Amino acid sequence: MVFLKRRGNKYGNNGGCQIIAIEKKTFEQIQRQFESFAGQVGELCKNNQTDETWLDNGQVCRLLQISKRTLQYYRDSGKLPFSQINYKCYYKVSDVEMLIEGSTIKNK
Repeated sequence: MVFLKRRGNKYGNNGGCQIIAIEKKTFEQIQRQFESFAGQVGELCKNNQTDETWLDNGQVCRLLQISKRTLQYYRDSGKLPFSQINYKCYYKVSDVEMLIEGSTIKNK
């Protein structure tokens, strides 16, 4: 038999300890299922990984020598794709290079 001790609840209220008893066989089955699931997630993530380098707002502004407002215009207008995590934006180097190439004036 395996004993799991839990303190409080998800809201941080420590209303005393709870002890939950489950059979060892059940615990091992849950553990195997979790490990299988974790392996599947790992495989999915591995298949989607790239060696792409990402830049943040400050790096892109310095690289392009533009203001934060201009960078925001590029995002809003769709000229520069981005990903956002919480409140921070990130840009693929390849997308920044495409923006540069697309805005380069070519002599005839």
